Amino acid sequence: MKARIIAVIALLAVLVAPLAAINAQGDKTIVDIAIENGNFTTLVAAVQAAGLVDTLRTSGPFTVFAPTDEAFAKIPSYVLDYLLKPESKDLLTRILTYHVLPGKAMAADAMGLVGKTAKTVEGGEVAFSMHNDSLRINSADIVATDIEASNGVIHVINAVILPEITLPEVDPLAVTGNIISAGSSTVFPLTRRMADLFRNEGFAGNIEVASVGTGAGFERFCKSGETDISNASRPIKASERDNCAKIGRDPVAEFYVAIDALGVVVSKDNDFVDNLTEAQLAQIFSGELKNWNEVNPAWPAEPIRLFSPGSDSGTFDYFVEEIFNKDATKLLNAPGIQLSEDDNVLVEGVAGSRFAIGYFGFAYVLPNLDKIRPVKIEGVEANEANAESGAYPLSRPLFIYSTPQIMQEKPQVAAFINFYITNVRSQLGSARENINYFPVSNDATNLNKLTWLAAVGE
Repeated sequence: MKARIIAVIALLAVLVAPLAAINAQGDKTIVDIAIENGNFTTLVAAVQAAGLVDTLRTSGPFTVFAPTDEAFAKIPSYVLDYLLKPESKDLLTRILTYHVLPGKAMAADAMGLVGKTAKTVEGGEVAFSMHNDSLRINSADIVATDIEASNGVIHVINAVILPEITLPEVDPLAVTGNIISAGSSTVFPLTRRMADLFRNEGFAGNIEVASVGTGAGFERFCKSGETDISNASRPIKASERDNCAKIGRDPVAEFYVAIDALGVVVSKDNDFVDNLTEAQLAQIFSGELKNWNEVNPAWPAEPIRLFSPGSDSGTFDYFVEEIFNKDATKLLNAPGIQLSEDDNVLVEGVAGSRFAIGYFGFAYVLPNLDKIRPVKIEGVEANEANAESGAYPLSRPLFIYSTPQIMQEKPQVAAFINFYITNVRSQLGSARENINYFPVSNDATNLNKLTWLAAVGE
C-alpha cells in the first residue's frame, strides 16, 4: 500500500508540473493564481459573485480543491446562471466554501486521509478515497496537486462537489393535479414505486406511469409533448434535445436517480456458463458463434438461444453502445434472436431453456434468481460496490427528465420530482421490499436538488 501511495503521489506530481511551474509563486494568493491561470474562469466568477475574493486573499492558510471550467461545464448552464444570481448568494457561498479546507494540506497529507473524512470551511465533511489509482475527494478525481500560493495550496479537481442541500418539504396531501410519465422499462418499477408512495402519503391526483422504452418515452416527451416526465435508462441524445427545443421544451432538466447493473443471464439449469468477456458477448449476440461449444470447447454442442430487449428500449441502446460500439445491425440481424420490450417475457424465455442467454436491468434479475442466473462479465460480478465504482463493465445510470417550464407551470410535477429525488435512496438496495438498483453518490443527489431549485426558481 505504501508503494502504491508513493507511486500515486509521483504521478500527480508529473501531472501538475506544467501548472506548478507557471503558477506556484509564493507572493501570489490563491485567488490571484486562479485568475491568472485561465482554466478557472467559472470558479473565479463564482468567487466574485459570492463576495469571497477578499476572504481568499487573507493570510489563511487554505487548501482549495478547485474545479476547472470543464468541471463546471458538467452542470447545466441554467443551473450555473441560477447560482450566480444575487438571491442565490448564500447557497453559492456554501458550495464554494465546501471546496475549502482550513490549513495547508499538500498531496502527501491528502493521501494520508484516504478512507477518512475532513471538515470543510462550509462545515460539512468531504471523503477521500482511491479509484483506479486516482485520489478522489467525494466523487471528483484530483487531477493536479500542490500549486502553492502565499496563503495556502490549490489542488485541481475534475468535478464540482456539493454540500448537503435540503429542498422545501413536500406535503402530498396539499398537492393537486395530474402527472403523466412514460419511458424506460428499467426505470418503470422505480418511478411506479415513487408514485405509489406519493399516493400513499396523500396525493389525490392521478399519476400515470407507462413502460414504453426510453426511445419511445422521448418521442412522447420531445415530439408530441404529451408527458410531464420521461424515464430513461440512458442520457438524452442531442437529437432528442433538439426535438424538445422545437416544441419549446428547452432547457431539459435531468435528474440522475439510480445506478443499474445490466445483467447478462442464463437459465438456472445452465451449469456451464459462469463468466463471459465483452468480446464473447459481441460474438454470441451477433450470431457469429452459434453453438455453446464454439464459445468454449468444453461446453455443450447445442445452439445458443438469444433473448434481447427491443430497439425502443434504453437497455437495448446501452448494450449496443457498450458491446457493438453503437452499431445495432449485427444484433438485430442475429439468426433467431427474440426481441421484446417486456422484460418479464425475456425472463421467462431465458428461464425456459438451458441453452438460452439474455440481458436486462438488474431489477428483473434479483427477483427471479429462482429461475435465472447472472454471469460474471470480464470476471467481475454485478453488485453495488462494483456498479458504483465502475468496475462492473455493464453498469449504467438511470434518469428522469422534465423541464423548468413544466415544473413551473405544473406545481404537482415539481412537487413529485422533489419527493422522488429526496426519498428514492430509501427505496433502493437488495432488501426484499426494495427496488434492486444502487443509489447514486451524495454529490449526484445534491446536484439533483440543485437542479430542482434552479428549475423552479426557488
